[in-house]
Amino acid sequence: MSKLQLISPIDGSIYIERELHTKKDIDKALTAAVSAQKIWKNYTVKERKPYIEKFITALENLKDQISTELTWQMGRPISHTPFEVNGAIERTKGMLSLAEKSLSDVKVDEISGFDRFIKKDPVGVVFVVPAWNYPYLIAVNTVIPALLAGNAVILKHSAQTPLVAERFAEAFKIADLPEGLFQYLHLNHSETANVIRDKRINFVSFTGSVSGGHHIQKVAAESFVGVGLELGGKDPAYVRDDANLDFYVENLVEGAFFNSGQSCCGIERIYVKDNVFDRFVEAYTEQTKKYKLGNPLDKDTNLGPVAKRGGAEYVKFQIEAAIKKGAKALIDPSLFPETQMGYNYLAPQVLIDVDHSMEIMTEESFGPVVGIMKVKDDAEALALMNDSQYGLTASIWTNDQDKALSIGNEVETGTWFMNRCDYLDPYLAWTGVKDTGRGCTLSTIGYDQLTRPKSYHLRTKIK
Repeated sequence: MSKLQLISPIDGSIYIERELHTKKDIDKALTAAVSAQKIWKNYTVKERKPYIEKFITALENLKDQISTELTWQMGRPISHTPFEVNGAIERTKGMLSLAEKSLSDVKVDEISGFDRFIKKDPVGVVFVVPAWNYPYLIAVNTVIPALLAGNAVILKHSAQTPLVAERFAEAFKIADLPEGLFQYLHLNHSETANVIRDKRINFVSFTGSVSGGHHIQKVAAESFVGVGLELGGKDPAYVRDDANLDFYVENLVEGAFFNSGQSCCGIERIYVKDNVFDRFVEAYTEQTKKYKLGNPLDKDTNLGPVAKRGGAEYVKFQIEAAIKKGAKALIDPSLFPETQMGYNYLAPQVLIDVDHSMEIMTEESFGPVVGIMKVKDDAEALALMNDSQYGLTASIWTNDQDKALSIGNEVETGTWFMNRCDYLDPYLAWTGVKDTGRGCTLSTIGYDQLTRPKSYHLRTKIK
């Protein structure tokens, strides 16, 4: 395939077409990246920061264009897409504020006659392969700290959101970033693998499916290139019986259905204490019915189509399979006649009478569906939350902070929330365990995988 065609989930039309980059294009981009990085690495962090600040301004000025393009590319409602740019700017500012602290030399105990310290050198050329579901937010997690750390960046964005890469390039051009430091490539799978194999690539950051992560890791294993993998989740919430159910319901409904449920850290399964289960489920169902499914270009719409037809088919399969095993669906799809607009338009669904023999409770759905289970106590909730191949985030909804901390100590996850969900804080490490992947972005720790330590051991006095 020599051409990229983007099919919009809004109406099934071809939204854009692009020629894929060739081997010659790839070689030219990598050569330019290596050359530019050799100069850029000698800039101080303070000298790099103004370029990123100008990038922020450029991105903000492009927000209206970006918002409309995002809606056409992935189907997110136009009422929501501006928040993507706002979030990307927030994270960029966060990584800017952490840069000097994160990249400063590490001092060790003084010894008379010696100067000893550890520098954090840039790794070189960073290849970023982000997912389409939060295409700006996921990309800035690596692109911004990589550049601040002194690296060059090659961005290969998803075939569902290729215009994101082009807007990044436009914003960096407006910011006068030195040529060659940021470039994008539109590639198929085989050429993506060839870029990873290229000796000029020094680190690969991938966000996507578990199967995609295994393939990336297999290709990267042919050399010593570093790899960061964020591969999704099946994120749980546990609702205890000691606090405000109305607050919990409102936040957990949004946590499950925002972006049509297409979030690796969205709520996909909920465990509720038995003595508040019925009240919670009733309120949760009524809140879910308030969603407005429809054309995402309509400003009144707050639930758009699922981005990919295959994703929609899998969500339907999971729901039907669960019902055959005894699950009960609480939302009548006829309440959402907009489902007739096309295969990608799915009504939100809430399932009860579910268990872990059903894929709906164990395999990532990535769509507008959630399963809710009754539990008798904290121990059962903890066991069920940990009964997963994934470990990205989990949340507890309670007034008891001590209990939240003690349960959180046992939960197998990268982030543990209390009374919050589906959120990335740029000052906290974004990481996961199990099949969610490895590595870390955001926070001061996120800079570590984009640098390599270099020790300096200088004898300053000679007898």
